[in-house]
Amino acid sequence: MKVLDGKKVSLHIREEITKEINKLNIRPKMVDIQIGENPASDIYIAGKEKAANQVGMDFECIRYSADTDEDEIIKKIKELNNDKSVNGIFIQSPVPNGFDEIKLMNTVIPEKDVDGLTYLNAGMLLNNKESMISCTPNGIMQILKFYKIDVESKNVVIVGRSNLVGKPLMNLFINANATVTLCHSKTKNLDKITKKADILVAAVGKKHFITQDMVKRNSVIIDVGINRVDGKVYGDVDYDGVKDKVKAITPVPGGVGPMTITMLLYNVLKAYKIQNKI
Repeated sequence: MKVLDGKKVSLHIREEITKEINKLNIRPKMVDIQIGENPASDIYIAGKEKAANQVGMDFECIRYSADTDEDEIIKKIKELNNDKSVNGIFIQSPVPNGFDEIKLMNTVIPEKDVDGLTYLNAGMLLNNKESMISCTPNGIMQILKFYKIDVESKNVVIVGRSNLVGKPLMNLFINANATVTLCHSKTKNLDKITKKADILVAAVGKKHFITQDMVKRNSVIIDVGINRVDGKVYGDVDYDGVKDKVKAITPVPGGVGPMTITMLLYNVLKAYKIQNKI
């Protein structure tokens, strides 16, 4: 059984990003917009700032209180859209109740949408056109690429249909010529479907949801789940239960997680190059 080490892949990609930034002698900039207070978001933002600085990018977080008028934030996003010194704009999720997160995200122009979640970028991905790709799904594909796991003609099962992971990942696999089944909370006989998967992706947000009896022998398991229970972090997959049955698996933590910020950095550099026609 091979452990698919996301930290190793992440480090490799960050080194490549750093080399390219140094070679071009540039300093791309990302702006994060946070609304309201959220301790988990604070940790994530700090991680993005640290990572950006390490590869040679500028990072700014603009914070708004939860009682800020939404129009004020939209006005700021439009200013950032027109600011040539800003290459990427990120709306920190979740936003407080009362704010239209979809509207805020789609105010960002597609070429600065480094989260890859605007309707236009999602539609471009659906049609297999060059676009900004959502960070976690792209990170999953990069892990598979790094470890030379071919997805063409493979049966891929994704459990979880979120706009953040499941749906864009489905399109990435389809574009790579895999056969994809997307499952969700209303799927009947889930275990019969997951047991046919050559590559099984778990993105449901439930501790140890995928058990040993639900996986095919010698399959590849991608665990997207990060579930905090009693101070510990668990994946969606029962790692100890399935590890002796599968060919390869991402650990939690240290699997998909490290790739998310790395692919955000990748998108910021890509956005800079698009905007400056490099």
